[in-house]
Amino acid sequence: MKNQTLLVLLLCASVYLLGCKPQTAETTPAAAAVETAAPPAMTKQDSVKRGEYLVMMMGCHDCHSPKIFTQTGEMMYDTTRLLSGHPAGAPDPSLGKKGSTSPMEGIVFGGDLTSYIGPWGHSYSANLTPDVTGIGEWTFDMFKKAFTEGKYNGLDNGRPIMPPMPWQNFRHINNEDIHMIWTFLRSLKPISNKVPAYTPPGK
Repeated sequence: MKNQTLLVLLLCASVYLLGCKPQTAETTPAAAAVETAAPPAMTKQDSVKRGEYLVMMMGCHDCHSPKIFTQTGEMMYDTTRLLSGHPAGAPDPSLGKKGSTSPMEGIVFGGDLTSYIGPWGHSYSANLTPDVTGIGEWTFDMFKKAFTEGKYNGLDNGRPIMPPMPWQNFRHINNEDIHMIWTFLRSLKPISNKVPAYTPPGK
């Protein structure tokens, strides 16, 4: 009888100890909830900030924003015309020939780095602000097609976008990032600036 009592006590103690296994941070309900909770949704302001960061890091200003230069030659973006493209009426590069057709003739950049002459002809950086002379009447799908497929004006039958636009580098950008770039561009102050038309080589 004494042995049976001892056996029962041992069984009860085992059950108690198993039931009182300490909970680690990984096993607590609160920790589990944190692991499974979705990240907070981004606000429109967050998307604009992320898009602004992407535009800067991808070098969009290098071509699409007119430049000004200090007396020491330091280049700065013209903050009054950010991303407005090649200024209408600005002079073409004085070096080179507009009819350039041979890569051996080299490439000529305009003074503020928004116009270019090369084997592809004479191209100009587009106005990316939400003005009617820019992308103001575009849809997101048009912008995505231009950005990732190199279609002028974002149209299926549009001519290829000419260098130096590196659209080939953007073909695999994820949909979330391109939406944020679009959101940022749509948040800009519209700037009226009708960029000159592209001129094919030999013209």
